[in-house]
Amino acid sequence: MAERERDLERIRRALHEAGAVVRRFKRDTLRVDYKSDRSPVTEADVAVDLMLRYTLPEADEGWLSEESPDDRSRLERHRVWIVDPIDGTREFITGVPHWTISIALAESGIAVAGGIYNPTTGEMFLGAVGFGVTLNDVPVSVAGRARMEGAVVVMSRWAQKKRWGGLLSDAPCTVLTVEPLAYSLALVAAGRADAMWSHSPKWEWDVAAGVALVTAAGGRVTAWDAGAPAFNRWPPRIPGIVASSAPISRDLRRLLRAA
Repeated sequence: MAERERDLERIRRALHEAGAVVRRFKRDTLRVDYKSDRSPVTEADVAVDLMLRYTLPEADEGWLSEESPDDRSRLERHRVWIVDPIDGTREFITGVPHWTISIALAESGIAVAGGIYNPTTGEMFLGAVGFGVTLNDVPVSVAGRARMEGAVVVMSRWAQKKRWGGLLSDAPCTVLTVEPLAYSLALVAAGRADAMWSHSPKWEWDVAAGVALVTAAGGRVTAWDAGAPAFNRWPPRIPGIVASSAPISRDLRRLLRAA
């Protein structure tokens, strides 16, 4: 088996196992703690993180996860796993079916493979640059729309309340409300949405798998400053994100500059 095919199989297997771990927990008895920034973390987050950290990295592979202490020795590694055990913990707690398990593999700072699994809906998005993307083993790709007219844009409620919602109120677009970034990017990769963006800096684990998927599906992803997203950095943040199909990207950038 070629190395990249093996990488994809490792991601697929890890996502299935992580889903099984999450299903052991019940929302009505779930223990929830809060970090210093008041974001929630549950015992399910911690359990999935532990399982993936034990399962995924092999010799000479680094590790970066939202729920693990950051070992900066990863900065010296060529291959690094970037993981969010549960992206959308608030949605997980409240029963909103948009939370996912997100796994990415970065090589020399580039997100080359990723998997995003939504256990609630049973959707597994899996792909690698040069290999394309599948949704539940069926090949998918980004949408082919070339202009923003009629586009489906994924946006959080918070963004809709800010200037971005007002911007789209004058454009003939449909807004799809999704909070977690990983699921938003997966929808773009699968052609279910045309574009998404977020202006504020993002943690690498929130977007790495989605960046790999959108790129592998033929889309275009940039940081907010239009540069290429770079991963396995310190601190592990990128300056915002813009993702879409390649044909629509120019029209999208024009719209964002107007804001």
